[in-house]
Amino acid sequence: MASTASDTVRVWLVERTYSDDEQNLIILTYATTDGDRYFRKERALTSFTDARETTAAIDAEPGNLGSVDDTELQKQYATEAQRMADVHDPDDVI
Repeated sequence: MASTASDTVRVWLVERTYSDDEQNLIILTYATTDGDRYFRKERALTSFTDARETTAAIDAEPGNLGSVDDTELQKQYATEAQRMADVHDPDDVI
């Protein structure tokens, strides 16, 4: 887990899902490379020309991170976050 000078935590994209409850809502889940903490970001798709980019990693405020309590999910997030960190630069568009 890497921190920047501004005391944020680097988290990597581990999951992208579509909400069952909301139409046109994408849920992006980012996690630390140890899988202990996650950041969830919801994005509404307003049109097909919506040009907002999803990057491989973001820097999140520590207070905005949740704890991953499920051991299997923690392993899954750790594996995927580490894979993303190994093959992508943080600003790579995914």
